Amino acid sequence: MIAGKNVLAFVMAGGEGNRLYPLTAHRSKPSVPFGGRHRIVDFVLSNLVNSEINAIYLLVQYKSQSLIEHIRKSWTLTPFIPQHFITVVPPQMHYGPEWFQGTADSVFQNMHLIDIFKPDLVAVFGADHIYRMDVRQMVEYHVEVGADVSVAALPVPVTAASSFGIIHVDEQNTIRRFEEKPLHAPSMPGKPGYALASMGNYIFNTDLLMESLRQAHASGESDFGRDVLPRLTRSHKVVAYDFNTNRVPGLGESEELGYWRDVGTIEAYFDAHFDTMGERPKFHMTNVQWPIFASPALSESAQVISGKISQSVLGTGSMIRGALVNRSVLRRDVLVEEDAEVDNCIVMERTVIGRGAKVRRAIIDQNNFIAPGERIGYDMAADRKRFHVSDSGIVVIGRGQLTVEGSPQGK
Repeated sequence: MIAGKNVLAFVMAGGEGNRLYPLTAHRSKPSVPFGGRHRIVDFVLSNLVNSEINAIYLLVQYKSQSLIEHIRKSWTLTPFIPQHFITVVPPQMHYGPEWFQGTADSVFQNMHLIDIFKPDLVAVFGADHIYRMDVRQMVEYHVEVGADVSVAALPVPVTAASSFGIIHVDEQNTIRRFEEKPLHAPSMPGKPGYALASMGNYIFNTDLLMESLRQAHASGESDFGRDVLPRLTRSHKVVAYDFNTNRVPGLGESEELGYWRDVGTIEAYFDAHFDTMGERPKFHMTNVQWPIFASPALSESAQVISGKISQSVLGTGSMIRGALVNRSVLRRDVLVEEDAEVDNCIVMERTVIGRGAKVRRAIIDQNNFIAPGERIGYDMAADRKRFHVSDSGIVVIGRGQLTVEGSPQGK
């Protein structure tokens, strides 16, 4: 119970993540690894569980097997309390052969789950963001102001407005207009250069949600941001919840208040990793008062036989043999051989960086073998012939793209 209300959560975890390709070639966007031990979906799930919202349906769709396995291994809540669960829900096809057609349609296809649980409020949250949030504070605000729907919001540069739902509010934070990914957005009053954006996290009064979903389905509408919310702003009290007022315990003095990143592009995903590193990170991955829960460690501790390591994260089972690793994230079971150099990189599970190889400003997915003497990140023209290279020059090597007989294998 939060503010006297029973809350059921739906997490939208079906994202295809085309802009994160090739990291999403074999997995959905929420299942993409992040940091030394996590996946992107762990952030929203941790926020909900830390907020004592323990009844969670995870709606999946595209390339979902990796995500399903992660939830099964890492997110089993106690089976002895019936209202404590995280359940993966693929498309059920109750209303025809179609997959989920959008965020609203995905919840519509699972309204029977709402009928079973009978909550007072339904939280509909995205699964694609890096942040900490006490969801209880949003629920309490929703109840306090008598809202029908609450939308978590924060300012974003107007140059980025086309990637978000943009909100126009009055002095009471009531939303008067909702535009989904407009090409141009005016600045907020008193904050030139910034527009107020939806974070894709909503709190609904249950009866209104059910009624709105039935109406949307009958009208051929499928999306909350594009269809449902704009209509509700004309007939109900839809308010913006200011995420910048949300406070979680245990933050360090260097951390950015209201830290939230949409890691939907290679550049945003890459940059967010480095926000978590160094002596004064913008977002500290370790917070015992508000943990981001992770997969259990199955390997032994990392080992440094010799070498030079600076401002880096070493996952369990990794080994450094006389190499240089600078400002990089090495996930589980990564081997870096003698005289190799890894600079400003994200290296995923079971990858080998061979002797004398040099890699910089790259993302290397799982199960790759970087041959001895290889050079990656030093010649963009050559790299583009072999790999995906982002607009800003980040080289991305897909899962298992570089292998030799006997190189590490696995999912």
